[in-house]
Amino acid sequence: MLVAAAAPHRVLLPHRVLLVDDQPAIGAAVRRLLADQPDIVVAFCPEASAAVATAAAFRPTVILQDLVMPGQGGLDLLAHYRAHEATAHVPVIMLCGAADGPARTRLLAAGANDSLVKLPDALELAARIRVHSESYRRLLDRDAALAALERAHAELAAEREQSERLLRNILPARIAARLKAGEATIADAVPAVTVLFADLSGFTAFSAGLDARRLVFLLDEIFSAFDSVAAAHGVEKIKTIGDCYMAVAGLSNPRADHADAVAGLAVDLLAAFAALAAAHRFDLGVRIGIHSGPVVAGVIGHQTLAYDLWGDTVNVASRMESHGAPGRIHITAATRLLLGERYRFEHRGEMEVKGRGRMETFFLLGPA
Repeated sequence: MLVAAAAPHRVLLPHRVLLVDDQPAIGAAVRRLLADQPDIVVAFCPEASAAVATAAAFRPTVILQDLVMPGQGGLDLLAHYRAHEATAHVPVIMLCGAADGPARTRLLAAGANDSLVKLPDALELAARIRVHSESYRRLLDRDAALAALERAHAELAAEREQSERLLRNILPARIAARLKAGEATIADAVPAVTVLFADLSGFTAFSAGLDARRLVFLLDEIFSAFDSVAAAHGVEKIKTIGDCYMAVAGLSNPRADHADAVAGLAVDLLAAFAALAAAHRFDLGVRIGIHSGPVVAGVIGHQTLAYDLWGDTVNVASRMESHGAPGRIHITAATRLLLGERYRFEHRGEMEVKGRGRMETFFLLGPA
């Protein structure tokens, strides 16, 4: 035998009525009128000066307000209700001696929601209270829903901004924009860039004696300083690989002076690193290698995105770093040619470079 499931029990909230009247006898009379209405709760306030504060504490769903009160008229008090956040939208039913059309019109114009002759019929009073109370609760529910929706929108916007920030941190802005626009595969052949690798010489042995927090703190400070110098020169960081820093000029924004931008960056990186080494008293050096030429750039990965460069130019720039010397900037003849006489150089001669055979290389000493 199938038994229908019981409908969920709905909790009925009482209608909360605040009666404001200077006559305690009226308060007692209204309570008697509503005594057989279990869903209506009445609180009494005999002083107009305490009405707003009492309402803020009691949180009524309807206010029954005497029109004539000593010290402060009912219409003046009505204006105070409407000016106070806790009572601005609470329905107010005015209790008055006159019930003619002009009197009702004046009350409604002043901000009252309804009016009744004092003392009203018990059934009519209860009905009016329920109508206005339920209307007010619907307003509260709507405002709560709107507030929840606004919070949800704000949270969504914050999450979107966080995602945008993370995306900007791992991808160049123009690449991120292309991905957001729906471009599935991003691969670009760029004919002329200058690539830099900067590696911390001796860092592997140095880091063996550091705890994890100290190690990460130092790398963060060093590479954050490198980021600032790169931004000042208009050079784009591609990534860090362990204790190696990779940057390029002429990639996102093609420029004829890409070699000059990277050369200026390299000189300032040595100075920035020397300042950090002195401040932290660590005995480390930095090797820098530079080469100029064409590259292929693109985004790889699906779960974890990475923007990277490939090609012989990248490999040779990495070889310049690994074949260089601490505290020096090792460049190829191709980069030397692009820099012209705007810098000073030390000719290193030819050297064997893995994968390229013998290559003529130079140490860049600084601006001419």
